[in-house]
Amino acid sequence: MAIGYDDTPILPGTNWHVHDGNRPQPPVVTPPEPSTQDAAGAPPSDAVILFDGTDLSGWESVKEPGMPAGWRVENGYMEVVPRTGYIRTKAEFGDCHLHVEWRAPAEVKGESQGRGNSGVFLMGKYEIQVLDCYDNLTYPDGTTGAIYGQYPPLANACRKPGEWQVYDIIWEGPRFDGEKLVKPARITVILNGIVLHHAKQLLGVTSHKVLTEYEPHPEVGPLWLQDHGDLVRFRNIWYRPLKRYDEA
Repeated sequence: MAIGYDDTPILPGTNWHVHDGNRPQPPVVTPPEPSTQDAAGAPPSDAVILFDGTDLSGWESVKEPGMPAGWRVENGYMEVVPRTGYIRTKAEFGDCHLHVEWRAPAEVKGESQGRGNSGVFLMGKYEIQVLDCYDNLTYPDGTTGAIYGQYPPLANACRKPGEWQVYDIIWEGPRFDGEKLVKPARITVILNGIVLHHAKQLLGVTSHKVLTEYEPHPEVGPLWLQDHGDLVRFRNIWYRPLKRYDEA
């Protein structure tokens, strides 16, 4: 099966096309066994809870702003309801430590990008890919934990389909002076205890099959989760704002 594309632009500073299927695949690394697959871990005492497993009162539809999120909630998790669209938090925040737990369907259907696909969008603009890449090849800048369309992860640390996966993301948003970018976004991503990106500078907003650039925006924004048509589940979503304890 051919994967990826060879007719997309070349990424700056590389010899690779956007979503290039010939780009080297990240090595497979077996993550440590989780302490439990049945229950989410407790968030830290200073965390701002975005989803605690009970309801979606803190979320809304992206395609119909102000309308309730159309995903299903049961047994402590939310699940994508295909074709209801992306959802986003009503809360807006900037630099943070974000924690998200997710699970691809236990029943394997599809391949490459068609298998357990969703996404975590910081500020609604910068995607960390959610995908079932356990024994499932796809283009490297679209694999699990990729900064979508920009950088493959350092490792493929996926657990098996149907097992819970854990993202911890350290996010520093971009800074603008009017229309001018003065500081690019930077991100560290850890999946199941394995570092995928360390302080990686983003090229701009994430996009599909095109080169990217920055679009000036405020320093805070909502978290988006993607409806890509697959029955992906999420639980235990929280963030901790990143600022010094002695800042006002």
